[in-house]
Amino acid sequence: MTDLSTGSATATADLESVLRDRFRIEGFRPGQRRVMEAVLDQGAALAVFPTGGGKSLCYQLPALLLDGVTVVISPLIALMKDQIDYLRGLGIEAGRLDSSLSRDEAAQVERGLRTGTLKLLYVAPERFNNERFLEQLHRARISLFAVDEAHCISEWGHNFRPDYLKLAETARELGVERVLALTATATPAVVKDVCASFRIPAECAVVTGFHRPNLFLSTRPTPAARRDAVLLEQFRGRPVGPGIVYVTLQRTAERVAKLLADAGVPARAYHAGMDADARSAVQEWWKASDRATVVATIAFGMGIDKSDVRYVYHYNLPKGLESWSQEIGRAGRDGLPSTVELLGSGEDVATLENFAYGDTPDRGALAGLLAELLTGHPQIEVNLFALSSAHDVRQLVLRTALTYLELLGVLKQGTPFYAGYRAKLRGASVDEVVGRFDEGRASFLRAIFRESKFGREWYTIDPEGVAGRLGEPRDRVVRALEYLEQQGLLELQASDARQRFTRLVPDPDVEALADELAARFAKREVQEVERVRAVGELVGMQGCQTNALLAYFGETRDAPCGHCTFCGTGRATPLPNASVAAPVGRAVDRDAFAEVCRANRAALGTPRQRARFLCGLSSPALTRAKLSRHALYGALEDRRFADVLEWCAALPA
Repeated sequence: MTDLSTGSATATADLESVLRDRFRIEGFRPGQRRVMEAVLDQGAALAVFPTGGGKSLCYQLPALLLDGVTVVISPLIALMKDQIDYLRGLGIEAGRLDSSLSRDEAAQVERGLRTGTLKLLYVAPERFNNERFLEQLHRARISLFAVDEAHCISEWGHNFRPDYLKLAETARELGVERVLALTATATPAVVKDVCASFRIPAECAVVTGFHRPNLFLSTRPTPAARRDAVLLEQFRGRPVGPGIVYVTLQRTAERVAKLLADAGVPARAYHAGMDADARSAVQEWWKASDRATVVATIAFGMGIDKSDVRYVYHYNLPKGLESWSQEIGRAGRDGLPSTVELLGSGEDVATLENFAYGDTPDRGALAGLLAELLTGHPQIEVNLFALSSAHDVRQLVLRTALTYLELLGVLKQGTPFYAGYRAKLRGASVDEVVGRFDEGRASFLRAIFRESKFGREWYTIDPEGVAGRLGEPRDRVVRALEYLEQQGLLELQASDARQRFTRLVPDPDVEALADELAARFAKREVQEVERVRAVGELVGMQGCQTNALLAYFGETRDAPCGHCTFCGTGRATPLPNASVAAPVGRAVDRDAFAEVCRANRAALGTPRQRARFLCGLSSPALTRAKLSRHALYGALEDRRFADVLEWCAALPA
């Protein structure tokens, strides 16, 4: 961290005037000033505010008081777009870098970063796997490194993302001057984890509390067969207002949205199976309306600033108390009375548990992965997509496994790079392009194009191979291509992303490491299943449900809230039990299943692979074999994965 003693007092004194003059806001919300003062005076802070509590101002305002750029890391493209529009409307230079931008749009943002005119740059955590981006940041002065959704850094948090775990080390390598972590959902253990990762002093962790007295927490567990009728009844009996209905599955979102629309409710579906333009259209339609309802899977609403949401329904159970708290927090941000109601029942538990089970890899897959990574040359370059496909391990799970190996001191990640580039000259021949430079540079550029393959319009360039044949460093080849792009002389496309690793242990015990990783994934599996069960326990408890939810996040209240179902009725509302299903073996055509297994041994060779197939859980091998189209795929998606796995394990090999 940089010495912050000079100028910090002046910056702190300017907070009030900048709030009024630039943001047109008269006063700070709870916790905001404390966070900003910690950032400016001590160089680090953690802000744990409830959804809608004003986290974004905690980096937007300091950004205007600091020399350099504030880099904001967020997985939420919707948040990036909304905040950038808002900031630009205030005359503040802000931009984002993501895959949705055109080349010209990205070049404009990069130019602002290079020249120092950009005050806030928004990026997703995955952007730090881009060697060009990292090089750009190394040349910039980063006055503040703000990490939104910071709970994702915690290995045992409810939404762990491996890319987040590396952000703390990346911040140190870049020499950032200040760090700010922000989240709306963090248990005491996760707060401690985040502070340790970013070296945030305990006194700089500001937790404002999660109690929202304007939300009525209603729990009305309803069997699946009656849920449609109950939901329609709720819509017919309520005053008009914007709402969200959360569901677990994409097809449920489509079906329930149609159910509501047919009943005269303005409703549309939103889920990851829709293309980006369709999702954006639904989001904008909902934001602009005072009565629209979106029926959505869990991604909807994150980073969207809509204060007048009057209703949030959970048609299915949420996947954990953290998710539940975050999702109901999208209601009533304007402080007016709002209703959050849970309709899910015990019938939802198996589907939610199966998402957790689907991420757990086979031990054999882990052993094969480790054998490939940890034998041979200590300098490793891998294509994560190819590695994921080769060992039938989902990419997120693969990145988690690699992160575990780093935590265990077995591997050290290097700078990611692209193994290939494509370049197209912009309306000029090679001679015309290189003729703009002195002879030494022109000769080098000619050699790059001479050593590359040319198609009808594009050059295909292998920087490593070209550099080797020319006896030059690879970095010089890449920098030359990037310079030509910056000058508008060619269009450049990077491809074949590779990740570098160095093996730190000369002769690692692959079998022992496979056992260690398998144990870690098994522990995560158990933890995710327990999260689902914790929801059921809270719904059915004897006592104030609001206080129990707050206690999970470390906040204690003595008096009952007076605005939850238990406080209103004095009665518990236990989840209805799931109906007793027929034994697994009776629900599957055993002969047909045996035949598809024999025909697809690479994808269905182990009991866990077979259980995933029957429960409708995708994997690289199933996708490659196109088995998601098979009639038996998902035939047991409403069954507990553990029961299906046990049945598959008992089948003949």
